[in-house]
Amino acid sequence: MNYRNFKNTQIAEVGLGTWQLGSADWGNVDEEEAMQILQAYVDAGGNFIDTADVYGMGVSEKLIGKFLKTQTKPIYVATKLGRRSDNSNGWPQNFTYDLMRKQVEDSLRHLGQSHLFLEQLHCIPTEEMRAGKVFQYLRHLKDEGLILNWGASVETTEEALLCLEQEGLASLQIIFNLFRQHVADEIFEKAKAKGVAIIVRVPLASGLLSGKFDENTQFEEKDHRNFNADGQAFNAGETFSGIEFKQGVKLSKEIKNLMPDEQLAPWAIRWILDHPEVTTVIPGASKVSQVKSNVEASALPPLSKEIHQQLRKLYDEEIFGSIRGHF
Repeated sequence: MNYRNFKNTQIAEVGLGTWQLGSADWGNVDEEEAMQILQAYVDAGGNFIDTADVYGMGVSEKLIGKFLKTQTKPIYVATKLGRRSDNSNGWPQNFTYDLMRKQVEDSLRHLGQSHLFLEQLHCIPTEEMRAGKVFQYLRHLKDEGLILNWGASVETTEEALLCLEQEGLASLQIIFNLFRQHVADEIFEKAKAKGVAIIVRVPLASGLLSGKFDENTQFEEKDHRNFNADGQAFNAGETFSGIEFKQGVKLSKEIKNLMPDEQLAPWAIRWILDHPEVTTVIPGASKVSQVKSNVEASALPPLSKEIHQQLRKLYDEEIFGSIRGHF
């Protein structure tokens, strides 16, 4: 495992996303399997875990908290807030300081920590970012010692640029993968100039870039790749990066043919890591074997300039125009 700098802390360049461990939107992952996934990641040299308070409404955070009690080496956990419905009006009307503080305190309790390494806004409405109060509240929570760093998980370039205007922003979490390549052109240099870490989510396009699916692949009823395949429940971009499933299977095969060998998932992550502005990539896993495949990317050599050019040509000509959802 190789490491990159996050605000003077060395974190693994391949992190672990834990949306799956909430057992709400990816099918069920039982506690024993969740612990095995977390242990396999740490055994591989991993030390950066990303979660959120709504992943199973606390389930993911609580599992991580239980796991942390068994560990002696430093593990850096990032969580997120802003998508819970803690008020009579429901999400997303209420972003008061008191509600945000309550969400931070709940995450601290779930994780068994005295402070959070990184708290992130969780794809909240653009107008709330534009108003700016949520950022001031995060600064206040940092001043109180409840969080060490704060950042934002965003869905669009506009939101990313709004966040980059905020003093004290530590990180931006974005969708960036072989189905979403243009993001590097729009954001990376600006983030680098500001000293803001880039955390990459959905690196394998909800599994499409693993190369394991075919046109007949079926997903469980409660798996978002079933109920949100076309953006029926939330932003289509969060599922398959907004690419229609069968088209994504076809495009994945074309991408695979350009890679050095048949192992698409590690090379897809390697492609992301070839961008030096990226601090860490956070693929999820519902099996130990997926953890092992994902972390292999850190040991792979960079892809050649020629392959990068071929992948960008494919993106510009066949992929970009097919992205759905807001981005």
